[in-house]
Amino acid sequence: MYLIDSNIFIEAKNRYYAFDIAPGFWEWLDQAHAAGSVCSIEEVQTELTLGTDPLSDWAKDRDGFFLPMDAAAVACFPRLTAWASSQAFTEAAVTTFLGEADYFLVAFALAHGHKLVTHELSNPNARSRVMIPDACIAMGVPYCSPFAMMRDHGTTLVLP
Repeated sequence: MYLIDSNIFIEAKNRYYAFDIAPGFWEWLDQAHAAGSVCSIEEVQTELTLGTDPLSDWAKDRDGFFLPMDAAAVACFPRLTAWASSQAFTEAAVTTFLGEADYFLVAFALAHGHKLVTHELSNPNARSRVMIPDACIAMGVPYCSPFAMMRDHGTTLVLP
């Protein structure tokens, strides 16, 4: 199962898969979710529904796509928190990480053996922000770009 970060939806909407240009991408997400291979979490849905745009509307209509935090994911919090706190990140970076969807995504992926999909890149020298790939590497969670996810699925977006 692929677990999708907020930035995948936001970048797609704002750039290369805008709803009016590439509706096939959004249809593919629905199909992949229905097939049990793609999802996200409620914390991501909360971030996406803060706006008043097509992405916010799309996310509001897909409760089943966004899974709730469960006991297995919560059980991963101490390990993830201990890692973040033991690194050379600033206190503000750790506090921010522990309070945003990224933290919940990594814990959920760890608990359920999902591959996390993000546009973020590893930056082991970062101090002012905890990057998802670095947290994934530390926790042994696989991650990839949305393009790798789509290639893994054999997805092509073609015109009729």
